[in-house]
Amino acid sequence: MEITWYGLSCFRLKSRGVTVITDPYNPESGLRVPRQAASVITVSHAHDDHCCTSALRAGAYIVSGPGIYEVQGAFVIGISTFHDKSEGAERGRNTAYRIELENLSICHLGDIGNLPNQEQIELLTGADVLMLPVGGRSTISAADAAETVSLLEPRIVIPMHYKIPGLFFDLDTPTRFIKALGVESTEKLETLTVTRSELGSDPPEQVRVVLLEPKQ
Repeated sequence: MEITWYGLSCFRLKSRGVTVITDPYNPESGLRVPRQAASVITVSHAHDDHCCTSALRAGAYIVSGPGIYEVQGAFVIGISTFHDKSEGAERGRNTAYRIELENLSICHLGDIGNLPNQEQIELLTGADVLMLPVGGRSTISAADAAETVSLLEPRIVIPMHYKIPGLFFDLDTPTRFIKALGVESTEKLETLTVTRSELGSDPPEQVRVVLLEPKQ
């Protein structure tokens, strides 16, 4: 599987015959999602910087809430969470997704604003790749993001929703998150290619943190 990041919470997961794109945003963010086709589009919540499906070509199956979905070989589970620590009173609900492709499990937390509870942990734990917001302000803090990694125990972490050049939103850089997580090193890649055989079956001694370059 090839994982590409377009900034904010928008990723392309490219598998054999299936392409999943998460949380496409509108150009008012200062960034632009390359116009392309997708098999499946996941939307974590109805804010313009996460639900601009019109930025992509028509024809994709759009998943926009909790439930279980199977589309063209992609198995998607939507798990209801909150966009804040007040059970949605401030910013509403958010859907986290667990996406199964090529015998790999990808967890995308959207704009989660609360530490996952026990029920959510059971559904989200142990993913091969975890994508979580680390820029704070409108989502979990850097410290809570680091705690979320500890709770969900992924093999690979890809930070998202943080400050990058061109983005108009006031977000933090990933520096605080990386410090709070306490990892010895991070990787910087243009894209991440991952396979089941490469990951193996044994859990790693330390989580692998990959900072992807945003493609525009």
